[in-house]
Amino acid sequence: MVAFSHLAVALSAVAGSLAAPAAVADPSVPDFELNGDHLMRRQDYNQNYKTSGNVNFSPTNNGYSVQFSNAGDFVVGKGWRTGTTRNINFQGQTNPTSGTVLVSVYGWTTNPLIEYYIQEYTSNGAGSAQGQKVGSVTCDGSVYDIWKHQQVNKPSIQGTSTFWQYISNRQSKRPGSGTVTTKCHFDAWAKLGLNLGQHNYQTLATEGWGNAGGSSQYTISG
Repeated sequence: MVAFSHLAVALSAVAGSLAAPAAVADPSVPDFELNGDHLMRRQDYNQNYKTSGNVNFSPTNNGYSVQFSNAGDFVVGKGWRTGTTRNINFQGQTNPTSGTVLVSVYGWTTNPLIEYYIQEYTSNGAGSAQGQKVGSVTCDGSVYDIWKHQQVNKPSIQGTSTFWQYISNRQSKRPGSGTVTTKCHFDAWAKLGLNLGQHNYQTLATEGWGNAGGSSQYTISG
């Protein structure tokens, strides 16, 4: 497994040769929506990045779909320009046919600068897991292994920097529907001394590398 870097305001990802995209605000989507009795921030970020291959990304107001083939490195997804301890509900499916494909909750914080993954699914091996395994936590019906990894002089949302990656890697993989209780992970990380800072963006993302092929489709709320 080879560590990889994200570009510009995008990201440095955690595994394979993958690089993630910048999150782009969607000006056509209002900031908030009413869900029952709760006022929630609408999804207002699109991720769309690739280096090679065929990647057809179609964002919607409440999710996205993507078809891909012969992809050397791509990340697409939908989310929020400000992360928080929201419960992220996703409904859909990922169907890989080749390469390595991930589905994760992905985000950044500043002060400290942290890149984080809550990996729900990988088609091949450990996916995003690398560095040092520091513990585990049970959230949403599965044990997750917790990893940390330092990126040295790599691109980040604050330019070339040295920063830590925090990774929760779900043992019971789910390419389909579920809920990610982000607070469960954030609290577990804090107990291990893995402290987050001020939240930047947060997405549900499909990633792939190594001549990745397949498709993903999700609707998202949170």
